[in-house]
Amino acid sequence: MMYKVLYNKKISDNSYEMAVVAPLVVKNAIPGQFVIVMKESNSERIPLTIYDYDKENGTLLLIYQVVGASTLELTYAKDEIFAVAGPLGKPNEICKNKSEFRNKRIVYVAGGVGIAPVYPQVKFLNEEGFNIDVIYGARNENLLLIKDKIESCANKVYYATDDGSYGTKGFVTDILEEHISDYDIVVAIGPVIMMKNVCELTKKYNVKTIVSMNPLMVDGSGMCGACRCEIEGKPKFACIDGPEFDGHQVNFDLALKRMNIFKEEEQIKLEQMKARLSAINN
Repeated sequence: MMYKVLYNKKISDNSYEMAVVAPLVVKNAIPGQFVIVMKESNSERIPLTIYDYDKENGTLLLIYQVVGASTLELTYAKDEIFAVAGPLGKPNEICKNKSEFRNKRIVYVAGGVGIAPVYPQVKFLNEEGFNIDVIYGARNENLLLIKDKIESCANKVYYATDDGSYGTKGFVTDILEEHISDYDIVVAIGPVIMMKNVCELTKKYNVKTIVSMNPLMVDGSGMCGACRCEIEGKPKFACIDGPEFDGHQVNFDLALKRMNIFKEEEQIKLEQMKARLSAINN
């Protein structure tokens, strides 16, 4: 079975939005979960957050960033892709247990393409009557994605850019610390170093913090062990135990170290993919 691609468009310098017809996937999806996609039967498996969906027409929306060979290959998907497996992982605990968090003051902190998993959660909670604030940061204005969509469902949106081209010049942690007394819960999703810095800040103020880990994944079922994280000194697998965890229990230093294990191999694979795609298209 192949999955129909409705569109696959570039939305920033190296980010794309793809719409796929996958009714069985979206039927039971809850914000916080993810899918694994493959362009071809021999492609690498790519874990992507369920960014948006329409259960009535069975449409699944995904946002991905071109960072290696597999995501570069995915940009060439025009009419169909080989596989969309999911929904995988555990849902966001606030969305799943919304009655328990009804009176909590919640802020989401997103970095770069981390806005993709943040948006469906904020949208869902907004529809349930929550007033959710968002702090969104990127290196520059051009890398701030779906601003209109996040503003349509958030109570307040604060922006931070490294170069000051939009919003506050600086980091999301600068804005968070300024407003930390306004919140009971922080949900941080984005680069590992950003989530680490957010957690170091919130730990000082004893504010509950949820993070979403997206390490290297292969099968998405916990069998391969590639997505192993250390949580409260114990091994956990992001694909089945997560992807969300208590941020104050995550060993971020180990996560950062594991991210760089295959950097050299990834670069070689990327160059090989560029050459293969160039040959096909020429």
